[in-house]
Amino acid sequence: MAGEGKRAGSRRAARPRPTFRPRLLLLAVGVTLAVVAWGYLVYAAIDFGSSARSGDGGAWAFLALASVGAIACLFLGLMMIARLLRSLGITTPPPSAAPAVDTADELGPGTPPAPRAPGGRRAAR
Repeated sequence: MAGEGKRAGSRRAARPRPTFRPRLLLLAVGVTLAVVAWGYLVYAAIDFGSSARSGDGGAWAFLALASVGAIACLFLGLMMIARLLRSLGITTPPPSAAPAVDTADELGPGTPPAPRAPGGRRAAR
């Protein structure tokens, strides 16, 4: 009985065929390289820090460079992960917000904003 009628058909669309997307592969390789570089730089910063504390004055500069490099690699890796997740469709871009219009600016400087209705948006309906 469920297979009869003019709207009787499959309730699901056909699954799209998976295709090779080189951009996703490039992002995945970039994330991997950034995370590996971050790990190496953190290890190097720890090593430079221990040698700097033992009296090597030049190790402080290398410690600072390794720390800044590790921060940059981690930031880059996280940004690429966000792009990869967006490309895969796991996350969605934020809704574009319209700029808020400030009525006090339209009325002139020094004019206080209009009082808000008590109760919020639902109560105002």
